[in-house]
Amino acid sequence: MEFEETHEMWIQGHLANRTGERRGRLERGHLHAERLFLRNVWWPLRGNLEYLHPEYEVSDWRGRPYFADFAWLPGYVKLMIEIKGYASHARDMDRQKFSNELNRETFLYAMGCNVISFAYDDVEQQPELCITLLRMAMSRHQAELAPSSRAIFAEKELIRLAVQMSGQIRPKDVELHFGVDHRTAVQMLRKLCDKGWLLPSFRGTGQRLVRYKLAHNVLDYFN
Repeated sequence: MEFEETHEMWIQGHLANRTGERRGRLERGHLHAERLFLRNVWWPLRGNLEYLHPEYEVSDWRGRPYFADFAWLPGYVKLMIEIKGYASHARDMDRQKFSNELNRETFLYAMGCNVISFAYDDVEQQPELCITLLRMAMSRHQAELAPSSRAIFAEKELIRLAVQMSGQIRPKDVELHFGVDHRTAVQMLRKLCDKGWLLPSFRGTGQRLVRYKLAHNVLDYFN
């Protein structure tokens, strides 16, 4: 299947699964620069659009929504990709926005997301350089995709998610974040309870289990 046909099916599939602002952002944000990156860089390197998400929503350190141009999410790897035009980036940037951008990227790194950026001029005029750099960046994560290490990365990512949610996490949160069903989400949470990293939190006279909270000093394991 050629790029144009694959790209159209890919976009329509993401649009069909989104509503509200997430859909609107995709309709407004996936424009010429993003398509050019896919055509000139991603497609020649990968030959498919698997595990790639356009206009991917994450929260910054203030809890505000932020949309990355792309997110590559195979297994438990999180690689955010930005395409930046010099004119628009320089024109729209001031000291506060510059600080916010750096703080956001540092926060995303702390949450397990790696952010890489490409200049629009390079995507347009030097795609071979972009392909080489992207291949190098992605190769660092190949070992993380191995079955033997996936469980470890899943546990770390689940802990990071709990931290991001103020130390308390529900099965529903795990379902949405990992794209798993309710039973699998509960199994993941219970496994960390068995290790003493999470504690069950009950509510009501019937002692209904509604969420899990981080155990004291659990973050020391991940430092």
